[in-house]
Amino acid sequence: QVQLEESGGGSVQTGGSLKLSCVASGSTFTKYCMAWFRQAPENERERVATLEWEGTTSYADSVKGRFTISKDNARNIVYLQMTSLKPEDTAKYYCAADPGSCEWMITHPRVRWANWGQGTQVTVDS
Repeated sequence: QVQLEESGGGSVQTGGSLKLSCVASGSTFTKYCMAWFRQAPENERERVATLEWEGTTSYADSVKGRFTISKDNARNIVYLQMTSLKPEDTAKYYCAADPGSCEWMITHPRVRWANWGQGTQVTVDS
């Protein structure tokens, strides 16, 4: 079982940047699919970015070119670098991990991801 803990959220002005971190513990996550999701009040949860163990990434259209997902295998940390932030990026951001492939998880959105963090709030002021 993998435990995930997010940090790095906060309040920022429109156009600003934040870098979220997700520390994984309890198991090696070298070959897991890692992902960031977000959920704003009254909205459905949205998959923001995924990172396959071999490095393949995917992004929601709404964040392409602005967000970057990466990881540090030695420290078991996954990052989400967010730039050019907009008010519509305001949400609680969650880290998720699954031993399945990212491609499979993306094409089977009803399948529950195996591991979730508690989330970190990001607020972008206009």
